[in-house]
Amino acid sequence: MHDTGSDLDPITGFLNRIAGLSAASRAVARAESTGDGLAVLWLDIDRFRQINQSFGHVGGDRVIAEVAKRLRQTLSADCLLLRMGSDEFVALMPSLQRQTATEVCQRLLAAIESPLAIDDLLMHPSVSMGIAVHAAGEDPLSLLERADRAMIEAKRRGGKRLIVSGDEPVAGRLGVQLARDELAIEADLHKALESGCLALEYQPLVALDGRIEAVEALMRCDLPGRRLMPGKFIPVAEKTGLIVRLGEWSLLQGAQFAARLRDEGVATRVAINVSRAQLNSRSFTPALQAALICANVAPALIELEFTESLFLDLSEIVQGNLRSARLAGVGMAIDDFGYGYSCLANLKDLPANKLKLDRSFIKVLPADRRAYAVVKAMAMLGRELGMTVVAEGVETAEQQAAVEGAAVDAVQGYFHARPMPEEAMLAWLKEKSTHAL
Repeated sequence: MHDTGSDLDPITGFLNRIAGLSAASRAVARAESTGDGLAVLWLDIDRFRQINQSFGHVGGDRVIAEVAKRLRQTLSADCLLLRMGSDEFVALMPSLQRQTATEVCQRLLAAIESPLAIDDLLMHPSVSMGIAVHAAGEDPLSLLERADRAMIEAKRRGGKRLIVSGDEPVAGRLGVQLARDELAIEADLHKALESGCLALEYQPLVALDGRIEAVEALMRCDLPGRRLMPGKFIPVAEKTGLIVRLGEWSLLQGAQFAARLRDEGVATRVAINVSRAQLNSRSFTPALQAALICANVAPALIELEFTESLFLDLSEIVQGNLRSARLAGVGMAIDDFGYGYSCLANLKDLPANKLKLDRSFIKVLPADRRAYAVVKAMAMLGRELGMTVVAEGVETAEQQAAVEGAAVDAVQGYFHARPMPEEAMLAWLKEKSTHAL
């Protein structure tokens, strides 16, 4: 039976959502009857909201059409392509098992990232992908659900990547338990915001000569009788938008702690993490200015930590917030550098004064000589660019010696101190200050 025109999405020519669900049912029925494999790819364009904000819906439609074209050109002709939502696509790939499907999708990731001219700008689109391979007896909706959950995990990890269903940390085969857990965590976060269950702990960044380079503020959520771990509540906060409120709270608390350290005679920069959602909010600049004013603290005592991708987001709101932060005079650090798709070519253009090397390089030291070579090269490059280079995740004396040999400027990790509450951090800094005299 041929698809009618009303079944097709007008921009991509793919099956629309309703027709696509029927097609998925037929594809699963065929796979069940023949015993052939069936892989489902669920794909979502990264930062599509920013694309619409930057280029308008006409520009957004052009990106949709081009991604659809690259899907069609890269996947085999027997794949059935569906448009499931604004910037979400599904590909039904018959006769494919996990390994082959993964290889095909890795090629697709690269194809989609080819430069794309929109107006006068050459952009590099990227996507988050999830794959699920049909299991015997599995119904179509369950199969699609698994692919969707894998895609969501890819996006949670920063996008521009592929996750295969079964590799993502999902509780419950169909994500049902995950959905319930997220709702419970969201409710916990609302309670924490209303009842004062949030707190910041601080971990020092120690220069090689023993000076304290800064202290990083790390959010904690202590509910009655239990601690909600950051790895659980931060992703939910990002997904629900609560991260903006949490981030504004962190800015104010961190600024007030910086003022207290100054007043106690141990003035130290306080580093505060900033999320993508915060930087995409028009409330970010007023919140930063309010924190500095309310705490009566000099901007030089505050440092904002961003991932590299945030600096490279070209949307008007993000760039405006970055400009405002620079004008305010706060420090800026690139966090987790080297994780994912960090790009050396971008470093020269980033308005940051600190480079924090991801702990994945440090945890394999000193045994991994290749990782050591990367750390040493990055330390030299960072210094040439006028940046302070910090090794994150230093936990042993051997790792400390290795990063000293690589000539980083400062280290952060359990070897020097674990994250600690405000009072303990203050006492620790005063003790260090006394010993330094």
